[in-house]
Parts: sequence; structure tokens; C-alpha cells
Amino acid sequence: MGFERFSPVQRLIDVCGTPYTFWMPPDLEALIDVQAFERDERIPYWANVWESALVLAEEVSALDGGGRRFLELGCGLGLPAVVAVRRGFAAVASDYEEDALEGVRFNADLNEASSLDVRLLDWRRLPGDLGTFDIVAAADVLYEKHHAEALAAVIARTLADDGVALVADPGRARAAGFEPAARAAGLGVVKQPARRPRGATDGPQIDIYRVTHPA
Repeated sequence: MGFERFSPVQRLIDVCGTPYTFWMPPDLEALIDVQAFERDERIPYWANVWESALVLAEEVSALDGGGRRFLELGCGLGLPAVVAVRRGFAAVASDYEEDALEGVRFNADLNEASSLDVRLLDWRRLPGDLGTFDIVAAADVLYEKHHAEALAAVIARTLADDGVALVADPGRARAAGFEPAARAAGLGVVKQPARRPRGATDGPQIDIYRVTHPA
């Protein structure tokens, strides 16, 4: 049945004046698998487009792809990656959840982004053929204490020498460990002023960490 088995509902999303139509499961809590959580801390956060993804998508919408390579980590439904395709990037959307990737494929096809490459990715065992990317992006992936070091290690491995990584986070306590973890991995980090998605008057302020390899 594919993604349709979730009976997805439609959400209209404006990204800096460009409309996107995303379909997502109607009830995140109904997707929780207790055994999957106990085994591997899996919670279906992928089933929504969160504020961090909106702000990250806005950041990506200002970039000129020009065929450059783009990787989204922990993509969920993949809005930033879909925007990247529309901006001319050769983009890869990756996640740890196959259900999420079904949603990415479904939404990419409906948003003129069918060239988006979709990959199941475990940060602990990166495939040898992944390569490096000009832009590496991640939205709201710093849930647990060990995620900061894991994300920093993946960025250090996948970011091209002159590339830029953009990490969006809604001010989670666990995110405080990301800057020191990134520097310990040999990366440079600049934290941009926090902001909400354009037009939003409430909800979390989103931090954007801009990460590079030092010159």
C-alpha cells in the first residue's frame, strides 16, 4: 500500500513565497511502537513537519544549487531536501526510519522533486559510497545526549572541504552539547540568532548552527 496506508492528510506550506503541499500521517501518537522504542529509542517524530524543518527550508530556499550536492540527515518528511531539489541541488534525503522515507518519496513526487535520492542511513554505520556534500542539513535531531557527538561525527565525515552544514534546533537542552562536539571533531561552528518561521508569531525560536571545516 505504500505511504497511503497512513491515511495522510494534506498541509499547505509556504516557503518564502513558494507553495508546497505535504501529506503526513494524521496522528503521530498512533504510530508509536512500544517495542521499537524499548529496542532502539524509536519515536515517529518523522510524521510531522516541525518548526525547525520550516526554518531550515527557508535557509535552503535562499541558496543556489547549481548541481551541487546536498544531504539532509534525519530528514523526516524531507521538506528541506525537497526545497533543495527545487533550488537546483543534486539532493539526498536520509533517515533511520523506512516509514519516513516512504513519506519523502510520496511528497517529493507531488512537489516537482522526483529526482530526490532517498537513502536509509544509520549514523553509526555510514556506507562507503555516500561521499561528501556541499551542503549538509539537519533539522531537530538532537534529542538525546549522544546525538550531539554522533551528528558532529557524521558532518565531519560527509561535509566537503569547502562545504557548509546547517543544523536547526528549537533550543533543546541536549543541543547544548553540539557546539563542543563539533569543535572536538575538528569543525568550526557559528550559531545564528534564533528565529521563528516567517510569519509565525508564537512557537519555539529556532537556532541555526552553521558548521564548516576550518580554513
